[in-house]
Amino acid sequence: MSEPLGSEGTTQRLPVLDKPAEDDVPAPAPAPGSGRFWSARRVPAAVVALLLAALAGVLLYDVAAVRADRSALWVRRELTRQLAERTLDDIWVLVGAGVAAALGLWLILLAVTPGLRDVLPMRRPHPDVRAGLHRGAAALVLRDRAMEVAGVQSVHVRAGRRRADVRAVSHFRDLDDVRTELDAVLGDAVRGLGLARPPALSVRVRRLGRKG
Repeated sequence: MSEPLGSEGTTQRLPVLDKPAEDDVPAPAPAPGSGRFWSARRVPAAVVALLLAALAGVLLYDVAAVRADRSALWVRRELTRQLAERTLDDIWVLVGAGVAAALGLWLILLAVTPGLRDVLPMRRPHPDVRAGLHRGAAALVLRDRAMEVAGVQSVHVRAGRRRADVRAVSHFRDLDDVRTELDAVLGDAVRGLGLARPPALSVRVRRLGRKG
């Protein structure tokens, strides 16, 4: 950058306005942890829709047949007769009511529960971002980290929504030392997963050839 000469031949430096660095721009505040992901329930919804459509079609056909001076369907006549003859304490009436109640409770349960139990919600660094981690992937990460510990021969990890069960087999080193190192390593690994609700760790170490 050129510097203009002053009246006495000395140079005068012009002030330069500093551009704001990208690091000085404040990052967006992290959003609250996301809840569980909701399942679309496509299969139950499709089954219920097909059954309702079939029943509605049969009912409309029967009503149209009766309006056209034709006899009603045998199914409706038989159902009407059975309902007129059987009492409320009849075994088949109780069985039908129990099946209908069970199906209704099942549908209500599907409507009020999110589903997708295998997807663990992750922390949201930005309000517009939602991410989830499959439980199998989380278990694989924990297993790989556990295999890096000296003395560990094999590891079985079961990652749940609230707890991660780690079962390790050690073929050398003291079991207490292996367990202590596994607790530290896996604790860092769980925090590194970025889950909204990190699961609690349950670590068990046994000697090769022994159970328990």
